[in-house]
Amino acid sequence: MTIIHSTHPDVPLRNISVTECIFEGVPADRIVLIDGPSGRQMTGQEFITAVKRLAGGLTESGHAPGGCVAIMAPNMPEFCTLFHAVAWAGGTVTPVNPTYTAHELTHQLNDAGATLLITVAPFLDTAREGIKGTSVQEIVVIGPDTEGARGLVALMGAPLETQAPVDPETHVVALPYSSGTTGLPKGVMLTHRNLVTNIDQSLAIAPLEPGETTIAFLPFFHIYGLQVLMNFYLCRGGTLVTMPRFDLELFLTLAQQHRTPRMWIVPPVALALAKHPLVETFDLSHVVQINSAAAPLGADLAEAMGARIGTMATQGYGMTELSPVSHVSPKGKGRAGASGVTIPNTQCRIVDPETLQDCAQGTDGELWVKGPQVMKGYLNRPDATADTIVEGGWLRTGDIAHFDADGYLYITDRLKELIKVKGFQVAPAELEALLVTHPAITDAAVIGVPDDEAGEVPMAFITAQTPPSLAEIQAHLDGEVAHYKQIRRLEVIDTIPKSASGKILRRVLRDRIARAG
Repeated sequence: MTIIHSTHPDVPLRNISVTECIFEGVPADRIVLIDGPSGRQMTGQEFITAVKRLAGGLTESGHAPGGCVAIMAPNMPEFCTLFHAVAWAGGTVTPVNPTYTAHELTHQLNDAGATLLITVAPFLDTAREGIKGTSVQEIVVIGPDTEGARGLVALMGAPLETQAPVDPETHVVALPYSSGTTGLPKGVMLTHRNLVTNIDQSLAIAPLEPGETTIAFLPFFHIYGLQVLMNFYLCRGGTLVTMPRFDLELFLTLAQQHRTPRMWIVPPVALALAKHPLVETFDLSHVVQINSAAAPLGADLAEAMGARIGTMATQGYGMTELSPVSHVSPKGKGRAGASGVTIPNTQCRIVDPETLQDCAQGTDGELWVKGPQVMKGYLNRPDATADTIVEGGWLRTGDIAHFDADGYLYITDRLKELIKVKGFQVAPAELEALLVTHPAITDAAVIGVPDDEAGEVPMAFITAQTPPSLAEIQAHLDGEVAHYKQIRRLEVIDTIPKSASGKILRRVLRDRIARAG
């Protein structure tokens, strides 16, 4: 067995709740939360008071300790207070994608066993339809009483001054759902220990400056936004400027206004920062680092973005099941195309997915990870848990990767997304990274489509104002990739379908081809 160990010292495993961890770092007298669109502010003391009063109300109404509360809301200061109120009261939060249909909402509420749903007025119709046939007893709306749903203020009670008793190692505090690109989404059970340890692991080698401000548009219902933005920043006494959804102009305006040293993005935003003309009209000289995660970012695009902004472009790697981080770029040490190095208390293997034998150093295989940030398991899915966390506690990530000689991780693709051309493996992410370097292409996605001779061939979907022809694209790729990796089919579409975290939804593209016959 070939194990890649972190080169950084282990961090201690602390026996505290995630909210106790946050309260240690929140300064009472500083602004810690700002609603980006309105400018509404909340100090550290106001945040702590709101958390304790909401925790008291949840306890009085019987939703905690031990209950599950669903939060279906965009990024806003109240999301942070609600998450930590449930945690402080000894409950479990299941964050819900606000764009879910009533059907999708029903599935998550039933699977999670939620008894309370907290949302905002625009989603009330979906909420009312979605709770039918579930255990949800009440809908609370963030804001004033609305259409029969009581407002958040009415949920507040007498302050719960101390953390409700929980076992940090076993108590599930967060129940986010996996992206669901294959099958129904699964509830990922994350404990207080998972979240606290991952904060400590990540900040040990990629620290934030105390009191640092950043723009939080990455959705809090997704583990990237929930941990890397909300919890990492609050823990360090930082300030979060929340955005309910991504808008490039507002993002740049807020970044310029607050002079944020770091940006946390996903690859579609990297594309905008590298190519959109609006970027030139803003002063971003204060940005010292832009970090992308949630999906692979090609080295060429990362370098183009970094050069345009005049800053360091870095990547990290993780997944919901890892709370979410296993690899980060050390402070000041990004490497083009790499997803950073292994964080403390973490071990990795690169395994041949067919033989399950460890691969030689530098060879592509499936990334396996082991550490205290690995999830407790999938809720109600012992079968899926056993398939994912195998003997010895190794979590199979489903990502194809390799390490270089210096311990930097390179993600090349998803195991299930590899295209097999005459038996040769083709990674869609590699082709996508090259396609977006074409000056006329604004975004791209690649899938494998059936071919009588080759089994499969790569097909590209592109967005472009003046689309290049298939021959022009092939000329662009000539000399960059092996012959068998060449694009054989092309379709121009209006937008590339992506999840909220920026992952390309290839199943949507496959369904499109299937419908076309």
